[in-house]
Amino acid sequence: MPLVEITIVEGRSLEQKRMLMAGVADAVERALAAPREAIRIAIREIPVEHWAIGGVSLPELQAAEAARKAADET
Repeated sequence: MPLVEITIVEGRSLEQKRMLMAGVADAVERALAAPREAIRIAIREIPVEHWAIGGVSLPELQAAEAARKAADET
């Protein structure tokens, strides 16, 4: 029984997560010839403030990107 665990930053819609799960199930079914009813998928959503890239939190990165774009527009 394949188990696929996916970790994402929270904020996606239910429809987006449904599409993700369907697409992953399709890929696992094709790649492993696994029966669809045996495929398990778990999505773990992490709060945005608990996600960092290079030691910088995502909110800080987003703020810096917004500031950069604002400066480019002037």
